[in-house]
Amino acid sequence: MFRTEGEADLVAACDTLLADHPDNWLVREITLYLRRTLKRIDVSSRSLIALIEPGSCFTGTLLELALAADRSYMLDGTFEGANTPPATLRPTAMNFGPLPMCNGLTRLQTRFLGDDDALDAIAAETGNELEALNAEELGLVTFTPDDIDWDDEVRLAIEARAAFSPDALTGMEASLRFPGPETIESKIFARLSAWQNWIFQRPNAVGEGGALELYGTGKQPQFDRKRV
Repeated sequence: MFRTEGEADLVAACDTLLADHPDNWLVREITLYLRRTLKRIDVSSRSLIALIEPGSCFTGTLLELALAADRSYMLDGTFEGANTPPATLRPTAMNFGPLPMCNGLTRLQTRFLGDDDALDAIAAETGNELEALNAEELGLVTFTPDDIDWDDEVRLAIEARAAFSPDALTGMEASLRFPGPETIESKIFARLSAWQNWIFQRPNAVGEGGALELYGTGKQPQFDRKRV
């Protein structure tokens, strides 16, 4: 579960500095470190859910966390009785090139693979704060419940994920995270690696009572749901 908190203007200012001085050695090192950290999140063997609430700071570089998530929930409006402004997203220049995934594409390009019009619409909002319905219309978030449904929607998402096979759904999510072109890096770390390393070599598949060991016998496999 990803949450952020902070001042969007400060993050946007840092992003502007990074984007405007890519040839500076320190900026280059910082950008490469951010790129590597985000790539490691992409290949995590966990379901990733972003919660975008009032007070969140999913701006620019931090917006990449929401774009990397398998699902994102953004509150439409505010919580009853709260005095905080509605949650917003803000794309910056850092979302359009400096932080690619291991498939060579940005997370926006991966999300809108082959849909240049959608990318252009988001690029036109660079620097603007987008509330829930605008973000949903642009395809930047998955769900936009209001404060009445928020707690139940988030709870059901977590409980539903926990009810599935701990390995198989993770492999499915990895496949959806890396559409499009293959690179040497993605062949090693992305969807193919996920299926080989998270599924086919794990006890839930090949251990005693695993799915592959019992395939064709008519017996039900025994899954260890405490691990992936």
